Amino acid sequence: MNSWLIDMDGVLIHEGNALPGAKDFLEKLSEKEIPHLILTNNSIFTPRDLSARLASAGLNVPEERIWTSALATARFLASQSESRRAYVVGEAGLTTALYEEGFVMTANEPDFVVLGETRSYSFEVITQAIRLIEAGARFIATNPDPTGPSAEGSIPATGAVAAMIERATKRSPFFVGKPNPIMLRNGLNKIGAHSEQTSIVGDRMDTDILAGMESGLDTHLVLTGSTKREEIPDFPYRPNHVHDSIKDVVEFI
Repeated sequence: MNSWLIDMDGVLIHEGNALPGAKDFLEKLSEKEIPHLILTNNSIFTPRDLSARLASAGLNVPEERIWTSALATARFLASQSESRRAYVVGEAGLTTALYEEGFVMTANEPDFVVLGETRSYSFEVITQAIRLIEAGARFIATNPDPTGPSAEGSIPATGAVAAMIERATKRSPFFVGKPNPIMLRNGLNKIGAHSEQTSIVGDRMDTDILAGMESGLDTHLVLTGSTKREEIPDFPYRPNHVHDSIKDVVEFI
C-alpha cells in the first residue's frame, strides 16, 4: 500500500507505553517516505500534546502527522455555520480546534452543542447542554466510543454521555469521529492519499475497521486494544487482516 492511517491508543501505545513493533513500524514508514497519519478519536488533547505523549513512549511523531476527532469536528462545523457559535463540553483539544476555526464558545444562542471527551463530566454543564439542545442548538459529538481505557478499567466516554443527553432531549447527535468516513476522508486529503491505495490499522471493530471498510481501505485489526479475537464473529463484517500486534503489520509496508 502507498499510504497508511494508524489509530493510536491500543495500536501504538497502551497506558503510556509503546506496544511491540510500534517504533519499528513508524520508523519504516519514515525511512521509505510513505505518507501516513495517526488518527485518534481522543478529543481531550491537541496534536502537540499527543506528539509529546508519544515521544515520552519513545515514538517520534510530529504533531502535523496527528489528526484528532476534535480537529475533524471543528473543520466539519466550520463548513456548516456562518456565525460559528458553539457551547462546548470538552477540553483543550476540542476548544483549541474550534477556536482555530473561528468559533466563539458561548451559552448564548449557540448554533451547536459540541460534546467531546473530558476527564470529568459536570452535571451542571450537561444540564446546560440539554437545555440548549431543547432550545434548538444542533447536537454534535466528536466520537461515539462509549468507554475509554484506564489503569483501573473502563471509564465512560463521549458515546455514553451522548446517549444520556439523547435520552433526555430525544435528539440524536451527529458523530464526526470514527467510524464516520468524514474523519478518514479528512485524513486522506491531508496526506494526499487515495482510499484504494491506503491501509488503516486499528484495535476497534466498531470504529477503526468499520470506518476503513466503509471508506474502501485495506483494514488491519490488531488485538492489543479493545477488540479481542473471540469478539470478531460478533460483528457482521470482517477486517482484511487480523494481527496479534502492529509488530506483525510491519511486513505489509
